Amino acid sequence: MKYIIPAVIILLVIAVIAVIAFIIRRKHNAEIARLEREKHQIQNKPILEEMTKVKQLNMNGQTEEMFESWRNTWTEVMDVHMPKVDVLLFDAEEHLDKLLFFQASKIEKDIQVLIDSCDEKMTKILKELEELIGSEEKNRIEMEQFIEQHRAARKTVLAHQYSFGEALPALEEKLESFNPHFEEFDQLTETGNYLKAREIVISLQNEGQSFFHKLRDIPTLLQEIQHKIPASIHELRGGIREMEEQSYYLQHLEMAKNLDSIEQELKELKVEIVDLKVANPIIRVEEIKDEIETFYDLLEKEVLAKKYVDQYKDETGSRLIEVTSVTRATSEEAAFVQQSYRLPEKEAEIPQSCLKELEELKKKFELLTMRVDGEKSAYSSLQDELNEISEEIDRLYEEQDRFANRLENLRIDENKAREKLEELKDILHDTDRMLQKANIPGIPEEMDVRLEEAEEHIYIAMQSLEEVPLNMGLVENYLAKAEACMEEVHKKAKEMLESVLLTEKIIQYGNRYRGSHPNVHLRLLEAEEAFRQLRYAKALEDAATAVEEVEPGALKKIDILIKEDARRT
Repeated sequence: MKYIIPAVIILLVIAVIAVIAFIIRRKHNAEIARLEREKHQIQNKPILEEMTKVKQLNMNGQTEEMFESWRNTWTEVMDVHMPKVDVLLFDAEEHLDKLLFFQASKIEKDIQVLIDSCDEKMTKILKELEELIGSEEKNRIEMEQFIEQHRAARKTVLAHQYSFGEALPALEEKLESFNPHFEEFDQLTETGNYLKAREIVISLQNEGQSFFHKLRDIPTLLQEIQHKIPASIHELRGGIREMEEQSYYLQHLEMAKNLDSIEQELKELKVEIVDLKVANPIIRVEEIKDEIETFYDLLEKEVLAKKYVDQYKDETGSRLIEVTSVTRATSEEAAFVQQSYRLPEKEAEIPQSCLKELEELKKKFELLTMRVDGEKSAYSSLQDELNEISEEIDRLYEEQDRFANRLENLRIDENKAREKLEELKDILHDTDRMLQKANIPGIPEEMDVRLEEAEEHIYIAMQSLEEVPLNMGLVENYLAKAEACMEEVHKKAKEMLESVLLTEKIIQYGNRYRGSHPNVHLRLLEAEEAFRQLRYAKALEDAATAVEEVEPGALKKIDILIKEDARRT
C-alpha cells in the first residue's frame, strides 16, 4: 500500500494534465481552423472578376493607374502574404503537436494581424472597383438625363422668349455655360477618368437644379412684378381717389406713400430677377401681395365704417336724448320719493351722477358730429368713438333703470313689511292665547320674558315704519330681528306645552307603581311639587327618571300613546 497510493496519485495527476492539455489543444485547433477559413475567404474574394469588368472600360489615364495599383496589391496579397500565412499556420500546428501552447498563441496572433491587413486591402480594392464601375454607369445615365433636361430648357427658352423678358440673355448665357462641361465630361470618360467625370456630373446636377427652378419661377415672378402687382396698385390708387372724392378721409393710412415705395421696390426686384437672383424676389413678391391685400382690407373697413356711422349716428343721438330724458324723470321721481323714504347717500346720488356723465357724452357726440361733417377724420376712428358712446349710453341706462326699479320697489317693500308685522302680531297673540288656554298651573317667568322681548321687537319695527322719511333698510333689519325672536318664542312655547303634557302622562302612568315602589312614590311627589312651582323641565326629568327605573322603555311607550291620542283628536 505504501507504494500503490503514490503511484495512483501520480497517475491521477498525469491524467488531469492530459485532460487539460487536450482541452487547450482542442481550443487552439479551433482557432487555427477559424484562421484557415478567414484565409480562404480572402483568397475567394471576387477581385479578378471585378477587375475583368474594368477592362471593358477605357483603360486610359486614371482607370489604367488604378487598375495597375489594384493588380499589384492583389498579386502581393496572393503571392506573398497568403503563402506566409500558410507557413505560420504550419508552424502553429507543429507547436501544438509539441504542446508548446504559448508559442502557438503568439503565432496565431501574428496570423490574425496579417489576415486583417490582407482583408483590409482586398476590401478596399473591391470598394474602389465598385465605385469606379458604378461611377461609369451612373455618369452615363445621369448625364443623359441632364442633357435631356438641358435640351428641354433650351426649347422652353426659345419657345417662350417673351415670358422671360429682360432675363432672356442671362438665361441663354447660362444655358451655353453648361456646354464646356459636357465636352470636359466626354474627354474624361474617353480617357478613363471616370471618377473626375463623376465630380462634373454631381456639380452639373447641383447647378442645373438651381437653374431649372429659376427657369420655372422667373416667368411667374416677372408676370407678378410687371403686370399683376402694378395692376393692383393702379386699381388701389383709383379706389383711393374715388373714395376721397366721396369725402372719405384716408390720409392716416399713408397708402400713396406705401404704394410709391412698393413700385420702387418692384424695379429693384426686377433687376435681381434679370440677374437670375430669385431667392429674395420669391419671398418679397408674396409679402407685397399680402401688403396690397391688407390695403384692400383697410379701404373696405373704411367703407363699412362709413356705412355704420351713417346708419347709427342719428340713432345714437336719439338714444342719448331719450336716456337723458328718462334719467331726468328718474331724478325727479327720486326727489319726490325721498320725501317719504330715506335712501343711502351713494344710492341717492345715482340719478345726478348719470346726468353728469350723459352731459359729457352729449359733448362727445356733438364733437363726433362736427368731425363727421368736417370730413377730416377716418370713418374707422369715428366708428370706434360712436361704439364707445353707444356702450356708455347703454351702461348708464341700465344703471338708472336699476335705480328706478329700486324706487318702485320701496312702496312694495313697505307694504310687505307692514303685512309681515301684522302676521307677527297675530303669531304673538296666538302664542299668548295658546298658553293662557292651556291647562297648566301657570306660565314660567322665563317664557313671560321671551314673550315681552318678542313684543318689544315687534313694537320697534312698527315704530320704524312710522318714521318720515322711511328708512327701509332699518325697517327690514328690525323686522328680521322681530321675526327671528317671534319664531323662537312660538317654538319654545310649543315645546313647553308638549313637556307639560308628557309630564302629566308620565305621572299618571307612574301612579300604578306608587304602592309597590316607595322610591317611585317619593320621586313622583318631587315631580308634582316641581310642576306646581312651574318648573316643568325639572318635573319632566324627575317623573321620567322615576318611571324608567321600574319600567325601562316606558317613556317611549307613553310617547306613542300621546301621538295616537293626537291623531284621534
